[in-house]
Amino acid sequence: MNKFLEKIFDWCYPLFKHWGLPYTLASYLSLFINIIILCFLAYEIYIVFRFVLVRLMEIIAKKTKTKFDDLLVSNKTAKYIAHLIPLLFIYKSVPVILNDYVYWESVFGKLVGIYIVILVLWIIRTIFNAFRDYLKQKPAYSDKPIDSYIQVIMIILWMIGITVIISELFEIKPNTLFTTLGAVSAIIILIFRDTILGFVASIQVSLNDMVRIGDWITFDKFGADGDVIEINLATVKVRNFDNTTTTIPTYSMISDSFRNWRGMLNSDGRRIKRHILIKANSIRFLNDSELEAMKKIQLISSYIVARQAEIKKFNITNQIDKSIPINGRNLTNFGLFRKYITQYLLNYPSLNKDMILICRQLQPTSQGIPLEVYAFTKDKRFENYEYIMSDIFDHVFASIDYFNLEIFELPSGIKIHNTEN
Repeated sequence: MNKFLEKIFDWCYPLFKHWGLPYTLASYLSLFINIIILCFLAYEIYIVFRFVLVRLMEIIAKKTKTKFDDLLVSNKTAKYIAHLIPLLFIYKSVPVILNDYVYWESVFGKLVGIYIVILVLWIIRTIFNAFRDYLKQKPAYSDKPIDSYIQVIMIILWMIGITVIISELFEIKPNTLFTTLGAVSAIIILIFRDTILGFVASIQVSLNDMVRIGDWITFDKFGADGDVIEINLATVKVRNFDNTTTTIPTYSMISDSFRNWRGMLNSDGRRIKRHILIKANSIRFLNDSELEAMKKIQLISSYIVARQAEIKKFNITNQIDKSIPINGRNLTNFGLFRKYITQYLLNYPSLNKDMILICRQLQPTSQGIPLEVYAFTKDKRFENYEYIMSDIFDHVFASIDYFNLEIFELPSGIKIHNTEN
């Protein structure tokens, strides 16, 4: 190899000396021409090898069934590999061209060596990117934080590469370099604090399966409410439902609280948990005539008949004085309304009857008595879920008057005006 390079680059100086040029002028002219020849040959070698490697990889990608080689082509791996051949040629040629310039030979040799290390790391990065894209096409890996794993590996490789570059540049042994880095580890930790936190957090997020790509999460601190589209070493990207994007630091996923809706989406239903406020002074016992009128409500007609017979038997057996309604056992409009809503929910086709389904009374408040519907919809899609919940409460609101109940609401301007008059 060296003899071949000497034939290419050692002809200038003897020719200039033969022409009678001074030593210094002949030497610099020879160096200038040799550098031009080196650049030209390196560029031609790059063009040839780039064409050959790119075409060869494209042909292989078309003939094979796997998509991995197609992704290598799309990530331009062959073009970066093609840079290596001319660089190796330059690396071997520099000692021959700068044979009489020891200092510059050392400088250029180190620079070319550093560039080769960086280029090798860049080639490895394109291969990992192709591997990442390949795994993301697989259903088993589509929700895994592949970016975080690749970034961790690349950080380790870059640390090794930087160590090699520093060792090459300053002619320091790696052992000595690592000893020096250990002494300044506190400063390094301070500088790379966010990277280290992100690295640790991404491992914990992955191992604990806290969040996956495609999960719907709600993170109030950062205003995030949408689907996770990317998980990497430093950040988690969320596409919100208003089509904005929120970027969350990865370490915030373990240091702060957020809500992951994956469990709900994987379950058999999506929960409805909403209440209305009933005025306390509208709740009362029902007399026989009112109960007769309510028997026309088909969902609770049989219930009223059965409860009336049970209550009447109890009151007679215990000789209850029914001259005032408070004595003994009685039916209330609020209790019947709860029963009616429960029956309505049981007959509603879009609710999952295998999960909890209740209409319950909550702790009284200063605004009234909360009546809560607690049930699960079969359809978990957002728009359908909202429609089902609204449809149920439309019926709840419309049914209130039939039970002589009132919903609490703050007085409007018209009501206040009428009261004053």
